[in-house]
Amino acid sequence: MNLTHNFNRMEHWADTHHPAWLDIVRMGLGIFLFIKGFMFIQDTGALFSIMQKSQFPWVSIGLAHYVAFAHLVGGFLIAIGLITRVAILFQIPILLGAVFFINPERGFYSENTELWSSIVVLVLLIAFLIYGSGRYSVDRLIRKPKSDWLY
Repeated sequence: MNLTHNFNRMEHWADTHHPAWLDIVRMGLGIFLFIKGFMFIQDTGALFSIMQKSQFPWVSIGLAHYVAFAHLVGGFLIAIGLITRVAILFQIPILLGAVFFINPERGFYSENTELWSSIVVLVLLIAFLIYGSGRYSVDRLIRKPKSDWLY
């Protein structure tokens, strides 16, 4: 089977098995990521600390810009449901880094809310990578014929 056929089957399955309340969760996830991107930009002390610890400061600067841009733009795209899967693919490496490299330094205690929120966000991103953007999204408005807009 070719890849396009498999993707179309997955898309059809996700469209038929996507409850409406999941769209609210997707919107909340996008807003959360957007706010985290904004907070990341505002916390210059943490950015400076990351760059000081790195052996390659130019990589740290590029990484900081990537994280901020991906969270701001990706969070907005996820919230409105436009090219959701592509936006999620840009988010997953950031969350994998947060879960496995950044947050575990503080320990796996219940007080480490950054680690637990990173894990929850990573799980949600993987779920929406599978389920897609849903019924209430810009993607659906673009794909849907005009005769179906009232539904």
